[in-house]
Amino acid sequence: MFAAERRQLILEMVRANGAVSLRELARVVQTSEVTVRRDVRALEAEGLLDRRHGGAVLPGGFTRESGFPQKSHLATAEKTAIADLAAGLVEEGEAIVVGAGTTTQELARRLARVPGLTVVTNSLLVAQALAHANRVEVVMTGGTLRGSNYALVGSGAEQSLQGLRVSRAFLSGSGLTAERGLSTSNMLSASVDRALVQAAGEVVVLADHTKLGSDTMFQTVPTDLITRLVTDEPAAHDDRAAAELQALADQGVQIAVAGAGGASVPADSAPPGRGARRDMPLPGQRRTHAQQLRGAAALAEQGGQADRGRVADLRRR
Repeated sequence: MFAAERRQLILEMVRANGAVSLRELARVVQTSEVTVRRDVRALEAEGLLDRRHGGAVLPGGFTRESGFPQKSHLATAEKTAIADLAAGLVEEGEAIVVGAGTTTQELARRLARVPGLTVVTNSLLVAQALAHANRVEVVMTGGTLRGSNYALVGSGAEQSLQGLRVSRAFLSGSGLTAERGLSTSNMLSASVDRALVQAAGEVVVLADHTKLGSDTMFQTVPTDLITRLVTDEPAAHDDRAAAELQALADQGVQIAVAGAGGASVPADSAPPGRGARRDMPLPGQRRTHAQQLRGAAALAEQGGQADRGRVADLRRR
């Protein structure tokens, strides 16, 4: 494929999706990330897009929201790995809230096997994923259907959450920065997400690497209210994304990173609290066996059988 054709395809992908990672661009145009990075720089020089933390976004500083058909095909492997890791945090008999999004939809599919679970959600996709789970009770909010992401929004959704109290909220969004926290492009969605946060004792954000460093119009969860971030590992050369993760960790957010070889978690997983730095390895750094064991054991205390099995496996090495 000639450079002009490749760059046109890259530009069309960014226009259709709002934000696309270099990894995803390289996969679609069937070339290396190094080549894609050169193409993105050339398109940025022409003012057609902006580079942002291992990816490309629409020019203008704020990324816009993509519709469900576009989101469902972005970073699918990463979303699966994030959902696998996040599901280990949910225990039998727990009551949680799960917000709207394609990553939370993946999480819901894994929660169908958790007995005695109660899931409160404003997402039709989450409810659909749990519709045939006999041991899971699904409680839906009221509200007005927003067709672009199959979520219930508006005053009806917010009022139905008043007086609710659950252990954890699992939320996604359009962007995540250490400065502003989680954000989204739609005012109604942001308002419902804030109501979900108020109902939860802890907030777990699910965000793949394409959202790190992206900032959108409406803040949903400020950084100091995020208990844990579950994400995937950025590319080894993506120093800006690694710096964003470290900045989040420095503000007290516990970081859990799902990688191709399994989940890695911070070595220092103290109880949730603000101001404690989390010892999270940056991309390209190797964790010692002792760090892996301490980190896995800490997450296993809050997670399920999969995490406890991982601790046992590490101890046998």
